[in-house]
Amino acid sequence: MPDSRPNVELDATGRCNGATFDEKSRIDWGNRERLFRDVVETSKHRSEGHDCLIPVSGGKDSTWQVIKCLEYGLNPLCVTWKTPVRTELGQRNLDNLISLGVDHIDYRINPEVERRFLLKSFEKLGTTALPMHMALFAIPLMIATRFSIPLVVWGENSAFEYGGPEDQRRGFKLDSEWLKRYGVTHGTTAADWVDDELTQKAMTSYFMPSDAEITAAGVRAVFLGYYFHWDPVETFQAAKARGFEERAEGAKTGYYAFADIDDDFIISIHHFMKWYKFGFTRLWDNLALEIRHNRMTREEAVGIITEHGDETPHEDIAAFCSYVDISEKRFFEIANSFRNPDIWSRNQDGAWHIRDFMIPDWQWT
Repeated sequence: MPDSRPNVELDATGRCNGATFDEKSRIDWGNRERLFRDVVETSKHRSEGHDCLIPVSGGKDSTWQVIKCLEYGLNPLCVTWKTPVRTELGQRNLDNLISLGVDHIDYRINPEVERRFLLKSFEKLGTTALPMHMALFAIPLMIATRFSIPLVVWGENSAFEYGGPEDQRRGFKLDSEWLKRYGVTHGTTAADWVDDELTQKAMTSYFMPSDAEITAAGVRAVFLGYYFHWDPVETFQAAKARGFEERAEGAKTGYYAFADIDDDFIISIHHFMKWYKFGFTRLWDNLALEIRHNRMTREEAVGIITEHGDETPHEDIAAFCSYVDISEKRFFEIANSFRNPDIWSRNQDGAWHIRDFMIPDWQWT
């Protein structure tokens, strides 16, 4: 991963602060599992109904979270922020997750509010995922707080897997500090987006309970990836064994055919904008994990990137433009306004290119 990725730092040897295979191999996972048993027993003792709340999409990670919690005897309530463009495969996988034996809430926000918020976030910050991430963090914590569910179980801690300071690479607490830096909301809260068009009442579902409210309700939020070795291939295999389906046509975005398959265009365009802002793509994210887990060499990964070439998701861009009612010309005007000048420059032919790119004969478009 390049150090243009937010929160990634390289030391003098070129080693980054993302979790590595060697680092994970030094963790006493037996002790971590015992710590999780303590979390489970505490939650069971304090609960009056549901022992925990699991935010789920129906993807392989949330299916794995449900499997783990059921294995340890928890009685979960699963909560989904329903994407306005859920795929048929995403619906089948969510139905499969529910069939494992959980109560479930499929929470849908006013589609007109979502549409307006989505366009505003793309115009202002160059992201399609901000409303999604704000909702998927706020809604589960709001429900857990209102109903005094003692435990919220998230999956991976991105600050640990992809890079972050030591004090944020933890598993025992998710709070406003973590969300502000790693919640993919660009440090904003719902209040920052309130205006004449998106009133506070209209934005209700995006407002997080405060740390004080969460504490007063006795809610504890943890990362399951702190207690158990998290690996996308392992979580996929566990989910597949319990009925999860991958994408038959291959990966929609990135390297994995089992990831980012729940919605039609929001997540793929979110990942596409990394190319403009940071000079890498979702494919790089996935391949970096494969390298860190010793399943691939860097040379093999570079070869895959070379073979894939341009990753512009033209069909998804067209669908997004239709959804928010803008032209594709306007889409690329907005996208180009977020092109990072520290990374990108124009060549003699006027085409944008990344200086000193790792693939010398890359075909710039």
